[in-house]
Amino acid sequence: MKNIILRNAKLISGERIDLAIREGKIAEQTAAWAWQGQADSELDCTGLFLSSGWIDMHVHAYAAFSPYGDEIDEIGVRQGAATIVDAGSCGADNIANLFEAGRQAKTNLLAFLNISRIGLERIDELSNMEWIDFGLAQERLEQYGDFIAGFKARISRSVVGTNELEPLRIARRLADECGQRMMVHIGSGPPHIEEILPLLCAGDIITHYLHGKKNGLFANNGEPIAAFAEAISRGVVLDTGHGRASFSFQTADYAKRNGIVFDTISTDIYRDNRLNGPVYSISNVLSKFLYLGYPLEQIIQAVTVRPARWLGRPELGRIQEGDAAHLTLFSVEKEEALLVDSEGETRQANQMIYARGTIIHDEFIKCEVRAKASY
Repeated sequence: MKNIILRNAKLISGERIDLAIREGKIAEQTAAWAWQGQADSELDCTGLFLSSGWIDMHVHAYAAFSPYGDEIDEIGVRQGAATIVDAGSCGADNIANLFEAGRQAKTNLLAFLNISRIGLERIDELSNMEWIDFGLAQERLEQYGDFIAGFKARISRSVVGTNELEPLRIARRLADECGQRMMVHIGSGPPHIEEILPLLCAGDIITHYLHGKKNGLFANNGEPIAAFAEAISRGVVLDTGHGRASFSFQTADYAKRNGIVFDTISTDIYRDNRLNGPVYSISNVLSKFLYLGYPLEQIIQAVTVRPARWLGRPELGRIQEGDAAHLTLFSVEKEEALLVDSEGETRQANQMIYARGTIIHDEFIKCEVRAKASY
């Protein structure tokens, strides 16, 4: 195991620290002279922010599936995300394969279990009710309990077909009987959003809440629909899940105007939208919220403290002596860059967030940074 010292890193609070990592754990926040000669490597972090490791709550990391798949570390540690949560790529038929792939990766991987046993082997995985196996899903939860973060149900027209609301009703019953929460994908109807929202309970996640399609959470005048306001008051969690088709600047403007704030910021990243946009990276998605005027601290909490708390893993969202090293180094650069949403609308930003490195256990992984022209 290696010993690493980070010199002159800046916390979101503005405090500058030196951090010693011994055998994969945070040993101490120390003065610059300490640990001299005891480290295998020292990193000069001047000009960089240090946070707990970023957590991307919505990715697609099962590389065997297309179009919704990618290599774990390509969308994890090489992006600045020390932990990623696969959002239902696999159901009961394939979750074992995803679990084994995660064991071989450097990135910390967790997963939502798709209520369809076939997962994203097809993109209409809830169009055939025979693909929902209640008992097998429970069995997989017992087998891979620590790995599974909850259940995933994609409830939009292209996924459920003529089954409309029935898959979500089954998902609700499954989650309740297993003591789990759900992440629910919303999009084009039917079923209508007013039918979906009442089935969500406190702690369940709405992902894609800023999509720009019809059947959304905001009326034509930009005001939140009544069922959405009621869901928020019940404690339903809001996740961005940017993706190729699920983030609209206009909808984000509506949300900000009405004081409706994200709980977690996630990418819904997979190979195609990573390479060809509009997602590109978790840094790019975070930069969009910086453009929208949210404070940096609030943005970073949405990929650290808040998802860690939801996952029941608070240690992933803090920098504390004795915890396993799970850290992200990043910069905020003043530069002109064109940002694009899932509707093709562009906005001109004047500052960008870039992940520069991920530290997980005893290893530093340098992040790949695209030039601004790539966006």
